[in-house]
Amino acid sequence: MRKPTRTLLAAALVLGVSAGPALTPAFATPSAAASTARPASPDLGAVIAGLPRADATAALVRLGGTEGSWSGSSGVHDLTTGAPADPAARFRAGSVTKVFTAAAVLQLAAERRIDLDRTARSYLPELIPGRYATVTVRQLLNHTHGIPAPDLAVGDTVEEWYAHRFDVHSPEAMVRSATAKPREFRPGTKQHYLNIGYTIAGLIVERVTGDTYEHQVERRILRPLGLRDTYLPGDAAELVGPYNHGYQTMRLDDGTTGLRDVSVWRATDGWAAGDLVSTTADLERFTRALFAGRVVRGPLLEEMFTLPKVADLKSGDPAAYSAGLSMKRLGGREVWGKTGGRWGYNAAIASTRDGARTLVYSVNSTDAKGQDMNPTALRLMVAAYGLPG
Repeated sequence: MRKPTRTLLAAALVLGVSAGPALTPAFATPSAAASTARPASPDLGAVIAGLPRADATAALVRLGGTEGSWSGSSGVHDLTTGAPADPAARFRAGSVTKVFTAAAVLQLAAERRIDLDRTARSYLPELIPGRYATVTVRQLLNHTHGIPAPDLAVGDTVEEWYAHRFDVHSPEAMVRSATAKPREFRPGTKQHYLNIGYTIAGLIVERVTGDTYEHQVERRILRPLGLRDTYLPGDAAELVGPYNHGYQTMRLDDGTTGLRDVSVWRATDGWAAGDLVSTTADLERFTRALFAGRVVRGPLLEEMFTLPKVADLKSGDPAAYSAGLSMKRLGGREVWGKTGGRWGYNAAIASTRDGARTLVYSVNSTDAKGQDMNPTALRLMVAAYGLPG
């Protein structure tokens, strides 16, 4: 795909992952591909054929909805054995976690245990200082709160992050670090996509329920929907159950640049904003249920499909994020969803509002936090929905 198109669509899809070093490896290893179910019009199989490639070692894809269904996998389970990728493998879903967090908060709002118009400080007075006294729960969810990112004392390069991959970051410490800084803008006047709002939202869930955030998501969403292969890992660094290894391009111990296995990595810096582990089958079931109104019910579901009428802090474009989701017009229609990235893994859920076409993918990206959208993931979005506009 030509670079101008990549740049245009990557901006349009609003990834919501932190930028990292852009390194492109070259390697040659065996590939494997498989598909199931009846084909739909987008040629997704062609997009993922031939993996592993420089940008990705594996991909798992599911297309669904009333317009047709298809599922496929390509690439390898790991580069050492070259065994075919497991289509049922678990993976790190990154910021797709935010959809689950938003849904839990909105369920509590439906129960009148959380008021979206109340301030975060009224729930967490010991954590939220006076300079952020007016930030509301709704503003946490739609990224209009103006609270900056915390300082994690990790570093800027992937090598520095890798050296700190077993660090444990407490949500309270992250909130204190963020709220000690001046606000980025007056709450409610702009939008800036960051994790910190969802970290605070997770703590509010714990405060009003007297329970852990993880157990609330399990009780409210995972168990009712039968998402048996989805979980929140807490402090655990290793993935539980079958998974396809994730690799990241970085400087190796011998000074060369190559791929390092980054499958084992704590995700506590993400927590309620980005630590979910799931499968494509589970995320497809969740997406169908969410868009059908079976996760968040009634008027509160509209919070997930309502964009604030403000501009993005950096680009000046109209806000693209609602509570949990983002929206862009692709192929002439509105597509709502969420992408996510952890080192070695990119993931996404997407759907038209009516559920006619859903897309879920996991791409084992070799630069999951790069400046541009992963080429394989980009082509999947284009194949499923079309170009922006």
